[in-house]
Amino acid sequence: MSFEVNGRLAEKFETQKVSDRFQKREFVLEIKSASATGYEFVDLIKFQSTQDKCALLDQVNVDDTVKVSFNLRGRKWEKDGQVSYFTNLEAWRIEKLSNESGEPGNDISIENSSDSNQDVPFPSTPPEDDSGFDDLPF
Repeated sequence: MSFEVNGRLAEKFETQKVSDRFQKREFVLEIKSASATGYEFVDLIKFQSTQDKCALLDQVNVDDTVKVSFNLRGRKWEKDGQVSYFTNLEAWRIEKLSNESGEPGNDISIENSSDSNQDVPFPSTPPEDDSGFDDLPF
């Protein structure tokens, strides 16, 4: 699955050499969104780039507004009878949109580039009967 999201680069970390054949680099994107009732929500989302894609972060600075193209990946890990599941957001392209003193940026959209999720309904407004409705994201 391939997605895109715009946001402010809040933090970027150094490349970590995990093994002789694997390296990764993580970064955090600040994503602001507004609810239908006018509340603003700020999410700090951690992404990672691997192998030769680690160099993508060299072209951008903290506080730049960027567009990140990424894949959603999941893994199962088992040790000593315990099973854990991990989800990674694997960035494969980063485009600089503006910098901290530049153009307005933080209008955030997340797009799924595949057609597989288009039949999943997503309400744009809260239900008419608001009994029990809570617009908190958790």
